[in-house]
Amino acid sequence: MASAAADSDADDWEPFGRPLFEDPSARALSRVGVVDVGSNSVRLVVFDGAARSPAYFYNEKVMAGLGSGMDGSRQLNPEGKRRAMSALTRFQLLAEGMGIAPLTAVATAAVREAEDGPAFREEIERRTGLRLYVIDGQEEARLSAQGVLLGWPEAQGLVCDIGGSSMELAEVKDGEVGRTMTSPLGPLKLQGGKGGKKGRKAYIEACLDRLAENFGTEQKRIYLVGGSWRAIARLDMARRDYPLHVLHEYRMSPKAVGATVEWIKEHSQDEMRAMTGIGEARMALVPLASEVLRALIRKFRPKEIAVSSYGIREGMLYEQMPDDLRRRDPLIEACRFAEAKDARMPGFGRVLYKFLKPLFASVPKSRRRIYKAACLLHDVSWRAHPDYRHEVCFDNTTRANLGGLSHRERVFLGVALLHRYKNSRKGSPFAPLFELLSDEELREAEVLGKAMRFGAMFAMQEPDRQSELRWFPRKKKLELRLSRAAQGLYGEVAEARFKSLATALGAETEVKLARG
Repeated sequence: MASAAADSDADDWEPFGRPLFEDPSARALSRVGVVDVGSNSVRLVVFDGAARSPAYFYNEKVMAGLGSGMDGSRQLNPEGKRRAMSALTRFQLLAEGMGIAPLTAVATAAVREAEDGPAFREEIERRTGLRLYVIDGQEEARLSAQGVLLGWPEAQGLVCDIGGSSMELAEVKDGEVGRTMTSPLGPLKLQGGKGGKKGRKAYIEACLDRLAENFGTEQKRIYLVGGSWRAIARLDMARRDYPLHVLHEYRMSPKAVGATVEWIKEHSQDEMRAMTGIGEARMALVPLASEVLRALIRKFRPKEIAVSSYGIREGMLYEQMPDDLRRRDPLIEACRFAEAKDARMPGFGRVLYKFLKPLFASVPKSRRRIYKAACLLHDVSWRAHPDYRHEVCFDNTTRANLGGLSHRERVFLGVALLHRYKNSRKGSPFAPLFELLSDEELREAEVLGKAMRFGAMFAMQEPDRQSELRWFPRKKKLELRLSRAAQGLYGEVAEARFKSLATALGAETEVKLARG
């Protein structure tokens, strides 16, 4: 028998603890601006929100192409320099307008390898006041891996970050970055190589051989970072007609990647752009990047390929985090922040979780964190029109910028919150996404949603002190014990929602009046 015995505050939320975004030292990380001057793109990202799981307050990219054609001349592309300078001037002015200057700015392969790189840096500082730090390949690999850890704390495997002029590898394990290494396998570097396609294939193989000597093969998982990899992942989604267009934590099998590489060969770039909305400059690099990806997978033989939207920019933010903040669960921190900002009664999510806890006493810890997230988010969409709250909840959750959440978990969380506001999902426009879950997972999400639907309206404050839920799974019996003071709260609507929860559980109900 599961009871609703009260736990201590610390135990109830372990291993999450007190929300650090309320701590001034954590909030000091709010509204942080970083600039990444890459071989292909120049980007400004301004982070804000929960310190451990920041949202993108502002995000702008210019495909400058600094490294285009650089192999022969050892000079930065002249048009690329002009476009990069224009972008950096704008970014610095934007930062001043947002009150976040000075920006933290780094440059990677193109600037560090170009003969005129130092002069370009000096010109940037003279004209914009922006100090540009040039990092080496190993530091680039480390920062990219840290970005993966920001959104994926349990990441174990090999992080592969492809830029325009280089490709970096880094090991991640137990929340730490291990060995790192760089290679000249960026698609801009591969353009116009000697020996045509055959020569390029041999060159890629030779570079991968050197990487494999350092890292070994038979990797369990490879995490892909970088715009070219994300473009290939979006094309994989198009080929599969995958219903959830969220790139972060998208998974591919080696077989699927092989099929997508062949699919890319069969379609023109214009056709693929029309299907996906990928920009012309990015799409132009996809064929070369796909050759590298296929060879990479053949060499390292991962069981799974995962896409990370977090990389060097997020790694720069992670660099500034104290260790106690790094150890936090990014999903829970983001949900806590959303509740504090948008819920009608901030803090009630934790109370609701405690009240409902007897229903999922046997749920594994990995799933309980999703239950906690659902309770924290159960009321953040209350401003939406009542007829559409269930849709707004599902849409916001499945497409939100949340780390530490797989695609299946996104949909599970979305279905639970949908049922927080509506009994049935029949006729839902989101039906294709439901297919990512098994029938049992859908039922479990529905039970959670209907439990929140009952608990959230039964008592507006401390329902666990006025009543107690008891769940007997073997007997299929759901019991509600009411204090005398709470009898009046169990009205018609509360009774209907309690019975709806019992129906989802396939259980009989019993309402008892507590003694005393």
